[in-house]
Amino acid sequence: MAEKVKDIINIMEELAPKKAAMSWDSVGLQVGSQEDEVKKIIVCLDITEKVMEEAIEKNVDLIISHHPFLFKPVKNILKEDSKGRIIYQAIKNNISIYCAHTNIDVVTGGLNHQLAMKLGLKNLQILHVTDQQQYVKLVVFVPEGHEEEVANALATTGAGHIGNYSHCSFRGDGTGTFKPLEGCNPFIGSKGVLEKVKEVRLETIVKKENLNNSIASMIKAHPYEEVAYDIYPLNNTEPTAGIGRIGYLENPLKINLFIDEIKAILGIDKLKFTGDVNALVEKVAVVNGSGADLIVDAIKNKCDCLITGDVKYHEAQMALEHGLNVIDAGHFETEIFFVDWITEYLSKICNEKELLVEVIPSETYINPFQYF
Repeated sequence: MAEKVKDIINIMEELAPKKAAMSWDSVGLQVGSQEDEVKKIIVCLDITEKVMEEAIEKNVDLIISHHPFLFKPVKNILKEDSKGRIIYQAIKNNISIYCAHTNIDVVTGGLNHQLAMKLGLKNLQILHVTDQQQYVKLVVFVPEGHEEEVANALATTGAGHIGNYSHCSFRGDGTGTFKPLEGCNPFIGSKGVLEKVKEVRLETIVKKENLNNSIASMIKAHPYEEVAYDIYPLNNTEPTAGIGRIGYLENPLKINLFIDEIKAILGIDKLKFTGDVNALVEKVAVVNGSGADLIVDAIKNKCDCLITGDVKYHEAQMALEHGLNVIDAGHFETEIFFVDWITEYLSKICNEKELLVEVIPSETYINPFQYF
């Protein structure tokens, strides 16, 4: 059976769910059908006419881009218009178009995260949080001797995970009482007799979104016919997505030397800089693409430096006034590695899932700027 567009969408959205995108963004399948067959995918940063020509020439069935192809509503599709010609060619050649933009920027392991790692930053955290995980406390009462079975069942659903630790719980001994009535089939005790049983109070933390799954797993593993448990709301939250990343250089570095490293890593000859060229840098914020609006966040977090693109004159002035060094490495330059990263990611997952799909990077150069 041939693979379909929806199979690739599922893989992409395991990495970057659509719901993670900013409210103003336009992501997901933009041209085509989830039911269309896919044998060949091309990955690009932007969809231009030349990229579409490349896709047609290489017999591609699906284009995956970072920047949304359709960002604003389309009022007409005309061959005289560049975007109209691309849509026309996509439909004519049965090529689907899928975009992953801010959703793949903000998620854990996403584009911001990849850029930070590419630049050698350690101990990463989110610069500007856009989504947080809510937690609840689940307490269940288990007859002595059965607590491990129930605890393990909960752990398999992610309950009790705190940071880099799993199976976190608290346990206390006590006495449970109950009287089995007509119509029941008690695991312990006799009908009509008040029972007193040694029980363990087992409590653990659960992600709110996983709660129903955790309860179902707990009840399945619990020996009692009727399971006594409590759910307590918590104020605990954990950042799960956000724009930009903050990280640390393994060894503090003078910023002029750090700039040389950035140019080498990103493969660029020139970049813009505002700040003190002799400053010592250790705590660094990165925002791929256009991230000058995060200058305030970088200042609040006492970062030594912000690396991003599309920094304007007055934004640079503000950063300078607050003592924040800003490196404008370019919008294109801080995002073009999306192409190779997603090509490798999709190829790996398709191979693991035994999907017969070829994934290739676009070879069309689409940077609109030239440097002299």
